[in-house]
Amino acid sequence: MTDTTTAPATDGGPRTPERDLRLAVIGLGQRATLARVAHRPGEGSQVVAAVDLAPEMFPRAREWFGDGIRLYTGHRELLDAEDLDAVFVITPDHTHEQLAVELLEAGVAVFVEKPLAITTEGCDRVLEAARTSGARLYVGHNMRHMPVVRTMRELIQRGEIGEVKAVWCRHFVGHGGDFYFKDWHADRRYTTGLLLQKGAHDLDVIHWLAGAYTERVTALGGLTVYGDITDRSGQAPGAVMPDWFDPENNWPPLSNTGLNPVVDVEDLSMMVMRLEGGVHASYQQCHYTPDYWRNYTVIGTEGRLENFGDHGDSAEVRVWQRRSGYRVDADLVVPLETPDESGHGGSDPLLVAEFLRFVRSGGRTDTSPVAAREAVAAGVAATESLRDGGRPVTVERVAPDLARWFEEGQAG
Repeated sequence: MTDTTTAPATDGGPRTPERDLRLAVIGLGQRATLARVAHRPGEGSQVVAAVDLAPEMFPRAREWFGDGIRLYTGHRELLDAEDLDAVFVITPDHTHEQLAVELLEAGVAVFVEKPLAITTEGCDRVLEAARTSGARLYVGHNMRHMPVVRTMRELIQRGEIGEVKAVWCRHFVGHGGDFYFKDWHADRRYTTGLLLQKGAHDLDVIHWLAGAYTERVTALGGLTVYGDITDRSGQAPGAVMPDWFDPENNWPPLSNTGLNPVVDVEDLSMMVMRLEGGVHASYQQCHYTPDYWRNYTVIGTEGRLENFGDHGDSAEVRVWQRRSGYRVDADLVVPLETPDESGHGGSDPLLVAEFLRFVRSGGRTDTSPVAAREAVAAGVAATESLRDGGRPVTVERVAPDLARWFEEGQAG
């Protein structure tokens, strides 16, 4: 890894501007737009190289990063040829573990798109690689930067509902057939399941709002709609989800065509969790609803809060603090910030900015590799329970000494 520090001017004048961080991106699919956000030549960071197994994706890299971008079909080739400060890993979920380990062992700071891995053991292997190598690890849980989540957390932290006792989340995954059943997401070999893949965001948010990690879970669910679709022709090589997304014609869900050749993940999942400290939580996920949004309810000892919409001009968080029957008017209403057009309620630029600051300077971040691991662990345990008739499963916890190392800012 190249030294990115800049010494102050010896004559007492202004500091010499820091050079651009040298970045690479592995994987040029849909979420590679994060690397595009980070590409700011002359302003602190520049994407100098890209990797994808499919050369059909290379024109996208040239369009985003310029004709001078250096292109590779393998990460080892990248490491041999480039002097890098950090790498974005934006690849199918089952590849995160090995790529992250090898990059960290090479001394390169790593951004891993969520989920950190598709097994609990895989997450622990990545965490240990970061500690052993001393290279910085960051996981792309962008929802910690979404206005809806930050608003709810701020209300909880200032005591508006007292001590949190329960968190419920309903995730209505509209467009689920387009988004998750026409490529590798539909194959459990590459995801473990959508309760983990898609739910990792929400499980992390539940833990963050509750201030506690999951100890025990039970879950039910199944492949209840998309399993009945027989057209499994898949998509063209090099295609990514926006290429086949059709919000007008693929409704109702059974009218979808071109599903992945393998479809063996659940499209309906429901899990119940017991968290540390006696907090209880539930998470429901459905991939064939007509609407697409998340609804959180958090109940405390002195009230409850709930979001209506998760981004958009009319989205807000409402808080009830007085006893009553049903009433729409809450005691406190907090409108959400007008979202940035850059996606996910404006969270992606904030996520990238935090990562780049972390690469350059270290320190604590709002995202957490340990929290990312605990979200995976809860999702893995819930998937195990779901596929075994709802059997209660105890969640494997991260080693305390490893957790402490990350809590101290990955220093030393």
